[in-house]
Amino acid sequence: MSTRESQAPDRAAAQAALPKGLAANPRLSRWVTVAPDGTVTVRVGKVELGQGIATALAQIAADELDVDLAQVRMAPPTTGEAPDEGLTSGSMSVADSGAALRQVCAEVRALFVAEAVATHGLDPDTVTVRDGVISDGTRSTSYGQLATRVDLDRDADGSARPKSAHELRVTGTSVPRLDLPDKITGKPRFIQDLTLPGQLYGRVVRPPSPAATLTDVDTAAVRALPGVVSVVRDGRFLGVVAEGEDVAERAAEALRAAARWHEEQTLPDEDDLPGFLRACPVDSSVVADSGTAGEVVRRVRASYSRPYLAHASIAPSCGVARWDGDTLRVWSHSQGIYPLRRAIAQALDMDEARITVQHVESAGCYGHNAADDAAFDAVLLARSVPGRPVHVRWSRRDELTWAPFGSAMSADIEAGLDATGNVADWSYEVWSQGHTSRPGYAGSPGLLAAAHLERPHELPPAQDPPMARGGGTARNAVPGYTFPRVRVRAHRVLRAPLRSSALRTLGAYFNVFAIESFIDELALAAGRDPLEYRLAHLADPRARAVLEAAAELGQWSRRGAEDSVGHGIGFARYKGRGAYCAVVAEVEAVHEIRVRRLAVAVDVGRIVNPDGVRNQIEGGAVQATSWTLKERVRFDRQRVTSADWESYPILRFSEVPRVEVTLLSRPDEPSVGAGEAVHGPTAAAIGNAVAHALSVRVRDLPITTERVLAALQD
Repeated sequence: MSTRESQAPDRAAAQAALPKGLAANPRLSRWVTVAPDGTVTVRVGKVELGQGIATALAQIAADELDVDLAQVRMAPPTTGEAPDEGLTSGSMSVADSGAALRQVCAEVRALFVAEAVATHGLDPDTVTVRDGVISDGTRSTSYGQLATRVDLDRDADGSARPKSAHELRVTGTSVPRLDLPDKITGKPRFIQDLTLPGQLYGRVVRPPSPAATLTDVDTAAVRALPGVVSVVRDGRFLGVVAEGEDVAERAAEALRAAARWHEEQTLPDEDDLPGFLRACPVDSSVVADSGTAGEVVRRVRASYSRPYLAHASIAPSCGVARWDGDTLRVWSHSQGIYPLRRAIAQALDMDEARITVQHVESAGCYGHNAADDAAFDAVLLARSVPGRPVHVRWSRRDELTWAPFGSAMSADIEAGLDATGNVADWSYEVWSQGHTSRPGYAGSPGLLAAAHLERPHELPPAQDPPMARGGGTARNAVPGYTFPRVRVRAHRVLRAPLRSSALRTLGAYFNVFAIESFIDELALAAGRDPLEYRLAHLADPRARAVLEAAAELGQWSRRGAEDSVGHGIGFARYKGRGAYCAVVAEVEAVHEIRVRRLAVAVDVGRIVNPDGVRNQIEGGAVQATSWTLKERVRFDRQRVTSADWESYPILRFSEVPRVEVTLLSRPDEPSVGAGEAVHGPTAAAIGNAVAHALSVRVRDLPITTERVLAALQD
């Protein structure tokens, strides 16, 4: 492939147009280094959570550098080494980090080609690169041979043009996941498996409830236990450090028994969360207010709600830390190693340059779970044993009761219909706690243990990302349809009796469920087919295409062919600018609600790894099914009571529906993330299928047998 420098735009303009991740981290050597053996080490600021981005980004690098994928090494993100790309969130890794890496690798390739031309006399008009070998057909060299001559310690300038879609060889193919062989064979690679020289083990004793205060604790008996190295008390933070995990567990139980607490009833009525949300002080915003209503002949209204949801990862959170003099090293499965470093520095009043945070994989959570909290627990316990790493693992009870939840939500919708039954006027109002309290939010470290110290850093109510970054409470609150008049208001609750933060899709899962359920109710009121009704209000051809593809895959034309079986459809474009997704659900409703099949159509723009996209869509659909049918944080007025898998049930393997996915390829469109696109459409499709099967609408999640029976009796 010939050099492309002659096609490069004006350099100043090109530099100004760099992808945002690269503009913030312009040094090429931060992203890519080349070794004399020809291997290419790639460092990005996004972390692998089981979503396959390490593989997808390796594919992008291999394509732009013209190297074999086997030559690419994806380094674990570490502060001070990897670029600071903030958080891995919002299904933006391939879109943001991929765009930056594509430009970086294009520039690195151009530098190596220029060096080959200058030092080996290669013909610049005929030079090609293949598997890291640079040749003009007569003479050749390689990346490895030039590695010591090409200086990548320079800033990107936008001078090289990344490849067009038809020039790509690896992008768009389903290469095997780089991380799966270790996971399939059971090779230790998770943070729970991490064993460092001299490692000790820690456990933290949490308060029994959010408002509990420690009144007394006698630590003498715990300190005397064989194998106990340290007992830490700071305010209401209690923990132990021991030589082994079994000793740490026993010591933590003894410390728990020795502690005395004062508790208060501060939690809302779990059975009236919509009332609680509406009664709280709120920060209100107008999300949309446009157009002029057409002639209205009928008005339809409905209200919907969802409970608090837990991340409920199969593996509880974990963290490791070691103090060496006045420096600190932390190992964490955080979704943001740089924000975590800044939060730790703030909590300890410490120079962040003395802190290093390295990412280590754990069970996927896709949101703000307890990873950062567990890391800070390890920091506090390790401070009592300088020079030795302390490995801290949370219990299942801690994970389900103390990790941040996805907020409860409630919405009111009203639509005016014209004489044909089409929407002439649309109004939507939604209430929720905020959807982000990640480390460093609202001026606080945002770390659980920091709020329990003698000199605490309190946890303010969660905030919402701005709408420019997708919003939180209002994410996907604006329908993707063309209505004459649209009004949308969002109300963020300013009280936080239960800690809330980012759970996969933030507010989009609920907003899409509510909007798409109501669209079905409007179609019923108009006496029209739900698919036809949606298409009648859609102008975007890509949106229409995914709906039609899902309907074909889901055999929409057979709708109503079986007794006690319902078919429902749901659609959304994630964040209003991301992936398009439509789902048809087939639900059997006899003795219980059972989702038999989900047919999904998705458009993510340019597809980097088709299998990776399918895996993300399948996983998201299954997770959304679990949320929709089963999951609900339970609590009384004092404490969270859903502390195990019996009280917080998730979908069992025997209950997993068949998921079929069709991908609509758009190679000339920018890549957008796949991970969160399917959740809202899946919930809506299931809810609509239940209504179709039983002729009764359940508007409050989860859709349980009890709620169906209650709706039938209304």
